[in-house]
Amino acid sequence: MTAYVSLPESPAIFLITGLMAAGKSTVAQALAERLPRSVHLRGDVFRRMIAGGRAEMGFELSEEAERQLRLRYSIAAAAGELYFQAGFTVVHQDIILGPSLAEVVQHYAPRPLHVVVLCPDPAVVAAREAGRAKRGYRDPSAVLDFDRVLRAETPRLGLWLDTSGLSVAETVDQILARRSEARIDGGSTG
Repeated sequence: MTAYVSLPESPAIFLITGLMAAGKSTVAQALAERLPRSVHLRGDVFRRMIAGGRAEMGFELSEEAERQLRLRYSIAAAAGELYFQAGFTVVHQDIILGPSLAEVVQHYAPRPLHVVVLCPDPAVVAAREAGRAKRGYRDPSAVLDFDRVLRAETPRLGLWLDTSGLSVAETVDQILARRSEARIDGGSTG
């Protein structure tokens, strides 16, 4: 039986980001399952809804890909807001790197927001990528390119967790135990 966690402020929003193969989907689902009234919002689903004219996502983005990425972030945040207004804690998970993280945080202002950045070692990400059926990276060296953007260009907002040696359950335990470190007051990015 799942042991639910009582949050001091409920509902809330948890924004979970990190590289492809960092464990975002698995951790977000496990976190949502630990909360009594929650939604796991997968940002990538909005990209996949584009049936015609979907731009290719990768390390180098075309102008159209950037436009579609911002649209995806906006739509996900709007859906998150509707779930929040209905009384659900939202666990929104997506790849949000570089300055985009501050922009997505602003979508949720002034909601009670917790930002969690999963940042396992690049070698761990590469090993996880090699062990899964879907491929997010065109070649193994791309992991290092994305990791550089994560560590050098992404604002240090919320809780940054090196999950290299943590299980999914241990990662969720850390998020819940350290949620005050993850809290972004009033959507503040500074």
